[in-house]
Amino acid sequence: MKQISEILDVEKGKKELEQDRITVGVATCGISAGADKTLEKLKTAGLSLLVEGVGCAGSCYAEPIVTVKQNGLLSIYGYVTEDKADKLIESIRNSQVCEEMLLGHKLEDIEFYKKQLRIVMKNCGFINGLSLEQYAANGGFTGLANALKLQPSQLIEEVKRSKLRGRGGAGFLTGMKWGFLAAKQGRKFIVCNGDEGDPGAFMNRTVMESDPFSIIEGMIIASYATGAKEGIIYTRTEYPLAIKTIEKALVMLKDKGLLGKSILGVEGFDFDIILKKGAGAFVCGEETALIASVMGKRGHPRFRPPYPADKGVYDCPTNINNVGTLANISKILAMGVDEYIKIGTEKTKGTKDICLTGKVKRTGIVEVPMGTKLREIIFDAGGGPVEGTNFKAVQIGGPSGGCLTEADLDLPLDYEPLQNAGAIMGSGGMVVINDESCMVNVAKYFTAFTRSESCGKCTPCREGNTRMNEILDRITKGLGTEQDIKKLKLLAEYIRDNSLCNLGKTAPNPVLSTIAKFPEEYDAHIKEKRCPSKVCIELLKYIINEKCTGCGACARVCPTNAITGRIKERHVIEQAKCIKCGNCYDICAFNAIDRK
Repeated sequence: MKQISEILDVEKGKKELEQDRITVGVATCGISAGADKTLEKLKTAGLSLLVEGVGCAGSCYAEPIVTVKQNGLLSIYGYVTEDKADKLIESIRNSQVCEEMLLGHKLEDIEFYKKQLRIVMKNCGFINGLSLEQYAANGGFTGLANALKLQPSQLIEEVKRSKLRGRGGAGFLTGMKWGFLAAKQGRKFIVCNGDEGDPGAFMNRTVMESDPFSIIEGMIIASYATGAKEGIIYTRTEYPLAIKTIEKALVMLKDKGLLGKSILGVEGFDFDIILKKGAGAFVCGEETALIASVMGKRGHPRFRPPYPADKGVYDCPTNINNVGTLANISKILAMGVDEYIKIGTEKTKGTKDICLTGKVKRTGIVEVPMGTKLREIIFDAGGGPVEGTNFKAVQIGGPSGGCLTEADLDLPLDYEPLQNAGAIMGSGGMVVINDESCMVNVAKYFTAFTRSESCGKCTPCREGNTRMNEILDRITKGLGTEQDIKKLKLLAEYIRDNSLCNLGKTAPNPVLSTIAKFPEEYDAHIKEKRCPSKVCIELLKYIINEKCTGCGACARVCPTNAITGRIKERHVIEQAKCIKCGNCYDICAFNAIDRK
């Protein structure tokens, strides 16, 4: 067997990582904040240091992120937009730290990272994602080398011993899944599920853009363990940078003999990977729908059995693992199973990368040990709700997840505790909701999403979610009745029990959890015809109070001429004409308009 050092210039990679250099995070989140322009400005500034782009370190709230290692001192900077880059360039030229934009001198200095343990995200934001040398220098391919020291059956036992559970949402034991495929004969497939359709979830995209070799290494290890010789990475067309990065990574690995025939010189160890692009359907995250899409068919789930391990891509035995699962594999076998199982809970080992979004101060990707309390993720890493607001709920698990309250924040991050509380782990999305949000409207938003993303194959999901969304829409307009709650529960239970796939079965979770956790908000909408959070437009009422000076500003911006009154006298809003646009409320300088 060839050694990685015989194929790659690992020493070159070490020198690049150890030398003084400047890096800019240019994954999708960074580019959207202008990091590409910042990188270009730093590259053309004539600095003596190496300047290169890296992936996303997860701290999306502070993008663009720039790190400077100068005279052996590392400085991590945030919010370095193109217009601020000149100050940073000046400080670099003077060998000084630019305190104005400094986040810290190591990740542990930054509040966002203090509770994190980076295993899957180890390379993200540190290495050039398309440098094989840097990847190998930072431990890459160690997992593959260790795997090849074992027989395939021994390797599967090691993966079982790690208790790694699928990071796509179902939490099925990876080693057991591999064992099913290994027992099959003939043509077999390893598929990486990189289709990420949850609103507010982008952890898979980030790893594909920032550390593609870790995913591919995991697939190569899976190939050796199961005997599959063909691999497919499936992702959505909406991820252009991830697609471009993966395509380049595959070409580089083939050129170096790390994909294709006789990998690392091991006779008979043949494995190749192609990339398949989907149209971006939420349902294609479900295994059987993904398989249909890979084969060029419409992304419809099918009944199971037969399971993919028996009949998958082109009716051949198939193993499908999520991006996070495969990235974990390469790291587990590099660090050793004995070390890995020290992390996490008794039932679920390792870490989980969480997309923390919504009304929270520090958004981004947080990687924490399994068992970490939700409170630590939201308040310690995320900094709590945005300034001037209070925490109300957290929606966990994507559109199929549930909403939890402050009383649930001491729950551990783990599959069973979250499910027992009315939520699910899902792919790892966490949307923080503050007291400015209406929970009935939140439920309506997620049912609208699942309704539009339903593949339409089964009636419970197709029609049930449509009916639920219609009822919730009525309630937010003040047209709901007390019978609507019973109807929602009945529909939700029917959809959950009778839908074809798990996406349909879990679609009612946002409705059931908000009814259970926030019954008073439903009562206010139905019985009192008001929205406590002042979000539902049809239930709002604007009233001019005694503070009115009669300046006329509100009347001038009213599009329906609903405001009347004489100059220097208190004005009045004619409710029948008012369309609740809020223009008057926004323009009033005297707090003379109440929104009720």
